[in-house]
Amino acid sequence: MTAIPDLQALPELPLDDEGPVFKAPWEARAFALAVRLREQGHFTWNEWAEQLGGTIAAARSADDPNHGKSYYELWLACLETIARDKGLVTSELLAEHKQQAHDAQQRLQ
Repeated sequence: MTAIPDLQALPELPLDDEGPVFKAPWEARAFALAVRLREQGHFTWNEWAEQLGGTIAAARSADDPNHGKSYYELWLACLETIARDKGLVTSELLAEHKQQAHDAQQRLQ
């Protein structure tokens, strides 16, 4: 059975009475991926919250509360950083997948 994360420990997570709030499917997928990696023991929620807090603080240091990004764009940036730092993915593979996602988005427009 999947353990429910302590959502209150996650800085600024958009929540309603039912849980996390997502504006787009990719946001829910990024959230689920972080939950799954935590379940697999790649990091703790405290470690994740600290990394995410640092990502948000870095964005705010540019005098823009969201650094021009949504909360889940910052979540995804944090996920990329922690996955790379933990050796779960390489910078090259991340770049390749970002390019593929960008290309797919361009084809939809």
